[in-house]
Amino acid sequence: MVKHNNQLQKNHFHKDWQRRVKTWFDQPGKKKSRRVARSKKALATGAQPLQRLRPAVRCPTQRYNIRIREGRGFTLSELKLAGIRKKEAKGLGIVVDHRRRSKSEEGQSLNVDRLKEYKTRLVVFPRKQGKPKAGDAQGEDLTAHLTREAIPLPASYTAEAPRAITDEEKSTDAFVTLRLARAAQRNEGQRQKRLREKEAAEKQK
Repeated sequence: MVKHNNQLQKNHFHKDWQRRVKTWFDQPGKKKSRRVARSKKALATGAQPLQRLRPAVRCPTQRYNIRIREGRGFTLSELKLAGIRKKEAKGLGIVVDHRRRSKSEEGQSLNVDRLKEYKTRLVVFPRKQGKPKAGDAQGEDLTAHLTREAIPLPASYTAEAPRAITDEEKSTDAFVTLRLARAAQRNEGQRQKRLREKEAAEKQK
């Protein structure tokens, strides 16, 4: 940069702005086009659900794990417990994720119940009218009122009613309890080693 009140060097003030700028004046029109396309697609798909069924999973990290969101797909164990085959699930609008593992009984049972509820609401129309196969809907189910809305996600937690704090809760120090539990877990291996060495020394005596 030049010093004092002197002329600026190599000042590029005559660039072709119109050629280099990018505008989004078509944004409102594109928004409407996408909405119309979604409506047409929904009408063309007949009675199938508007969205595929996905599992309810907890968000990662301690900060966000109170939240429940939709996961990628159901595990093979969840499908097995719900009595649905993997290939059959793909044809019924259920997403399968072969990589995910069920790491807690609560999460697994939650998704198994979700699959069972979906099965009770499911109406499978026969491919050929008047020639239903095993598992296809028949009779009044074909003319019953259908909903295409997805099964909502369950509540992430049940709120506790207001109550008075007990004396035991007042006397408990949560910080110290957690620190002691962490220390016990960290030092468990060394304690077990010392016990084994002590027992071995007593046997030698």
